[in-house]
Amino acid sequence: MEKDMEEIRLNKYLAACGICSRRDADKLIEQGVVTVDGIRAVQGMKVTGQEEIRVRGKKTADRDKKVVLAYYKPRGVVCTQRDAHAQKIVTEELNYPIRITYAGRLDKDSEGLLLMTNDGVLIDAMMRGVNRHEKEYIVKVTEEWNEEALMRMRQGIYLEELDTTTRPCEIERIGPKTIRMVLTQGLNRQIRRMCATQGYEVFSLKRTRVINIGIENLKPGEYRELTSDEMKSLYEQCGFDSRDI
Repeated sequence: MEKDMEEIRLNKYLAACGICSRRDADKLIEQGVVTVDGIRAVQGMKVTGQEEIRVRGKKTADRDKKVVLAYYKPRGVVCTQRDAHAQKIVTEELNYPIRITYAGRLDKDSEGLLLMTNDGVLIDAMMRGVNRHEKEYIVKVTEEWNEEALMRMRQGIYLEELDTTTRPCEIERIGPKTIRMVLTQGLNRQIRRMCATQGYEVFSLKRTRVINIGIENLKPGEYRELTSDEMKSLYEQCGFDSRDI
C-alpha cells in the first residue's frame, strides 16, 4: 500500500502511462491541458496515481494497467497526435475512453491493423528495428506482377530516397496483381517505395498482422481488446516477462 501511495512527478507519471515523453508532458502541462482531480496541473507537482488525471479531457489509465487494442485503421485516417491539417486523426476516430497511442504508423492512404496502447515501454520495444518483429500486408498493384520483380524485392531493394537497402522479406503471390508481404522493418512508405522501384504503383495496401496479432474479423473503424493469451504472447515476443502484465 505504501508503494501505491508513493508520490512521483506528474511528468514522470504521464510518461509511465505511455502518453508521451517527460519533456512532452511538461509541454502539455504548460499548455494547461492536464488536470488533476479537476484542477489545472502545474509544473513540478507530484501525484500518487490515485487521482483522476486527464489529458485534453481524456482520463489516463493506471500506469500499472496495460491496455492494448487491435484497431482497423480505415483509409484516410492519419497516424498523428495533433495535426491542424488532418481531417481524421486516429486517436479521435478511435475515441477510446483512456489515453492511448499507436505502436507503428500506417500512412494515410493505407488501411489495416494498428496496435494501440498506453504502454510506452511496449511501444519502444516494438519499434526497435533490431528486434525484427514481423508485420504482414496484402498489397494490390495496378499491373500484373512479374516474377523477376518479386524475386528482386524478396532479396532486398536499394531505396535511393532513403539511401538504404531493405532487408530480405517474404513475398507470396496470391493473385495476378496481389501479393502477401511479411516485413521485419518499418521504413517510411517502404512497400510503396519498393514497388515503385520495379515500376509498380500500389493501388491498395492493407496490414493484416503485427507480430502475433491478426486483424481477424474487424471491419474498418472497429477495435477489440486483446485477449489474455494474446497479451502474454505479445509481451513475451517483445522480450518481457508476461507475469509482469
